[in-house]
Amino acid sequence: MSAPAMGTTRTAPNDGSHKKKKGPGTLAIAYLVIYNVVMTAGWLVIAVGLVRAYLARGSYHGLYYSIEKPLKFFQTGALLENTSGNSHVCTSVGIVPSSVVLTGFQVMSRVFLTWAVTHSVREVQSEDSVLLFVVAWTITEIIRYSFYTFSLLNHLPYLIKWARYTFFIVLYPMGVTGELLTIYAALPYVQKTGLYSVTLPNKYNFSFDYYTFLILTMVSYIPLFPQLYFHMLRQRKKVLGHVEEYTKVE
Repeated sequence: MSAPAMGTTRTAPNDGSHKKKKGPGTLAIAYLVIYNVVMTAGWLVIAVGLVRAYLARGSYHGLYYSIEKPLKFFQTGALLENTSGNSHVCTSVGIVPSSVVLTGFQVMSRVFLTWAVTHSVREVQSEDSVLLFVVAWTITEIIRYSFYTFSLLNHLPYLIKWARYTFFIVLYPMGVTGELLTIYAALPYVQKTGLYSVTLPNKYNFSFDYYTFLILTMVSYIPLFPQLYFHMLRQRKKVLGHVEEYTKVE
């Protein structure tokens, strides 16, 4: 599930009695701009690959294979977002932050689905549900990383800000549906092969049932997805609400 981040709401200036908070350094900003530009370009490559494959084949079936490698690379690259402090620096420059927990869950769940489900259970790679979440991820990430890039440069077009806080209304449920259906489709193959499962007896006296783990992963979406979704709805109201109210007055 892709956790969102951030509008362009600026914090109120501190009065003279408070010490001004030091912002991120120039090198940190430069690094994050480069990171977000690269990630935007990467997801654009995936989008172009999907379109080209569809036009060449005349069908959406099996499009995953045309973008498998860049998808794995750039989705795994999202792990750097947390370790590089992308969200924290964006907060420092005045972008409304997302929940660290929700963002972490989103990134880890996508990396997990990319490698531990879609890569590991090859039988599901031709499922339509895979294309469903890939398309949702691709559009979401192009918008999200573009949003970060322009925000860090202090030149955020309103269209990108609007897209960031509007497209998720459809894309998040679409992505989650694709993710859950893909995990569900993998269950019979995991149960049959015993993939990643550890049975007793063994020298470590430890057992692990990957099939059960996948079911628990699906169940975890029940409390976490609504938190992510309603968090974004609140951010949308905060970031775009005043603009919409101003338009009504006009």
